[in-house]
Amino acid sequence: MGFHTYSSPYDWSRIAGYKATAKTVEGGMIDLSVGSPVDPVPASVRDALAAASDAANAHGYPATVGTADLRDAIDGWFRHLRGVDLKSVNAAVVPTVGSKEGVALMASLLHLGPGDVVVQPKVSYPTYEIGTQLAGATVLKVDDVADVDSWAHVPNVKAVWVNSPCNPTGEVTGADWLAGIVAAARAIGAVVLSDECYALMDWRGSRSADSNEPAAADAFSLSATPCALNPQVCEGSADGILVLYSLSKQSNMAGYRTALIAGDYRLVTAMAEYRKQIGQIIPGPVQAAMAAGLRDVEAVRVQWQRYRTRLSKLVAALRAYGYDAAMPSGALYVWVKARSGDCWEDMADLAKLGIIASPGEFYGAPDSLRFSATATDEAIDAACARLTA
Repeated sequence: MGFHTYSSPYDWSRIAGYKATAKTVEGGMIDLSVGSPVDPVPASVRDALAAASDAANAHGYPATVGTADLRDAIDGWFRHLRGVDLKSVNAAVVPTVGSKEGVALMASLLHLGPGDVVVQPKVSYPTYEIGTQLAGATVLKVDDVADVDSWAHVPNVKAVWVNSPCNPTGEVTGADWLAGIVAAARAIGAVVLSDECYALMDWRGSRSADSNEPAAADAFSLSATPCALNPQVCEGSADGILVLYSLSKQSNMAGYRTALIAGDYRLVTAMAEYRKQIGQIIPGPVQAAMAAGLRDVEAVRVQWQRYRTRLSKLVAALRAYGYDAAMPSGALYVWVKARSGDCWEDMADLAKLGIIASPGEFYGAPDSLRFSATATDEAIDAACARLTA
């Protein structure tokens, strides 16, 4: 039947006028809107890519499900950093060409369509809604997915999106709440779609008592954010659960398009077969790079420190400017209410300072803005200087 039509306010061309204004400011434009990494790709990843550039799966067709080495790296990553033994919960894995296509195709690959309902947070990543629309299914937005009574009794709910840490708000869903979502979804035969792409960017353990400033750097932890496949959450079974993860943020590999879906063995195996037929396959050399990125924990530690420092500076500067800003629980963004009450009015004011944020309307909250820490140290420092001048 093909893709259905979609509609979304998520259109970056809408901020072109604000960028034009920002570019006229002395010192130029500082773009804190798009969450696109700017830091170096780890040396281990680049070395692995080069070494595999003429490997068998470079000049031949690569495996859709990934090389044995990549699968081993994924298993180890889940076991050591997420507290999950994929085999013990009967979970399968398939690599995806970046996480966005995994999100956008999810409803279609689950065979959802007209009459089916997909639940998602009201304030969230826009591609959840777009993917549901492409499949022809119905979007149900709720204030808090953890409030299962807001959706568990709605007819024909077939899937429930969870995003923790959340883009754009930075909120983290606790293990008990996540377990409640899983149990409620299973009770009605719905699939839990847990987007955990920012899982290792968790700031809860690095915040001081006032929740605005991070504490000592030794608070670093890679396993604090709950995973939907953790045995305590899923009761020892991956049935009805699909977890998405990406190396874009942890390893600055957005351009490599390296991500994965892990979970319900039956669902993931079927998705892998469809992906094979439509050619949604990570290139062979990139699979080697992905394996290296998953194993290079020290590089993730370095990147965690970079983002922690940038977020801390941004929070302080935004508070000085008049925003009620606080260190997020997770992810890479500072999410604030617009000073004027309207994101576009604030966008215009910020553009006069040469600063571009992301309008909250893109994420379902026109009264808010998102500031990204995915900018260079120099750009963050310059933005903070303008905000506090």
